[in-house]
Amino acid sequence: MRNSQNITITPSETGVANEETTWSLPGAVVGFASWLLALSLPFLLYGSNTLFFFLYTWPFFLALMPVAVVVGVAIHSLLNGRLVYSSLVTALASVAMFSMLFMWLMG
Repeated sequence: MRNSQNITITPSETGVANEETTWSLPGAVVGFASWLLALSLPFLLYGSNTLFFFLYTWPFFLALMPVAVVVGVAIHSLLNGRLVYSSLVTALASVAMFSMLFMWLMG
């Protein structure tokens, strides 16, 4: 003989839907796009000679990619998923990081 009870779930006890949204994917995409934008700005400002500069310093600029993605996720999360504002702030932050590194390496 079984010594257990039958458990019934009534409609009032159904699981509550999780209302928490996730901001990681749009923030990561915005962070990566802003890193690409920051990568293209020295080419627009200094021309094709920038390629020779990047030839020896590419690890520094590649290391900024995950930083830009994390900054994009964090800013998108802090701004409660407002895509336009987070895109602008992330782009400004990524360009600022990129330009500081670029100017530091140029001397």
